[in-house]
Amino acid sequence: MKPRPLPASETVRWGMVGCGAVTEVKSGPAFSMAQGSTLAAVASRDARAARDYATRHGVPTVFSDVEDLISADEVDAVYIATPPASHMELALKVARAGKPCCVEKPMALDYRECQAVVEAFAERGLPLFVSYYRRSLPRFLKVKEWLSQGAIGRVRDVHWHLVKPPSPRDLDSKPNWRTDPDLAPGGYFSDLASHGLDLLQFLLGDIEAAKGFATNTQGLYRAPDAVSACWRFESGALGSGSWNFGGHHREDEVRIIGAEGSIAFSVFDERPLRLRAGTDERSVFIDNPVNIQVHHVENMIRHLQAGVPHPSQGASAAKTNRVMSEILGY
Repeated sequence: MKPRPLPASETVRWGMVGCGAVTEVKSGPAFSMAQGSTLAAVASRDARAARDYATRHGVPTVFSDVEDLISADEVDAVYIATPPASHMELALKVARAGKPCCVEKPMALDYRECQAVVEAFAERGLPLFVSYYRRSLPRFLKVKEWLSQGAIGRVRDVHWHLVKPPSPRDLDSKPNWRTDPDLAPGGYFSDLASHGLDLLQFLLGDIEAAKGFATNTQGLYRAPDAVSACWRFESGALGSGSWNFGGHHREDEVRIIGAEGSIAFSVFDERPLRLRAGTDERSVFIDNPVNIQVHHVENMIRHLQAGVPHPSQGASAAKTNRVMSEILGY
């Protein structure tokens, strides 16, 4: 099916599949906040949850069947907000319906699934976006600006360290897709590290090779709870990372070391960006919007209506899945 053009004068009507926690503040409201965009419909395997979401968020249409939402005339584009295990199946249905799609991250369970989805949309000439929204956030665009200006010279080394304590849900062994290896092979690594690894490729270029170790140290769930890795960027710069989800306290810092200085920042925590270059030391705070995906949605609308390329598309997101697969060894 040939995709229908989306004129600049027309509001893009999104249909959302899934209405879990990520859609409450981070993403769902952003689809109606961005100019030229509205959240027109929602569907979920839990029909009652979908109706409740629609009532609370002012979504005009609720579908009891996901396929009905995907094919609906009043839906121009589809946002898939379900756990990763269902992403490929749902995205392929959207491609067959001839509509643009935005898939939550990680894009799919593995690189093979990502490739299948990318190819399906490419064959039909359809836009495919992935919710690596940090590529659109002003705070990380400032880091990219510093790097582009050569503020720290040639990048030599990168390290990201993320630690967080187990949650009450983890300690109580309650069901959680993020700790089920059938739904997220790397556990919290799949959910959280994907954000940072994708961001680092946005800032520093593609990672061409990666290796890692993953283990479970707590026995609270089946997925890994500790991962360490090293990698090489196409530029020749080296990187390393460690992610532990059973630590005593929270830590989150990236350090980019260049020949003439360094940049430090947090991937998840809203802390100042720090630049050191010779005698120049800067600390810049740029906060995130409450509905953190709003810039991501705005960029999708610009892509759909004006042809301005979105920074997070299927091809780049698939590379992030490939890096995670190399680190986890599957």
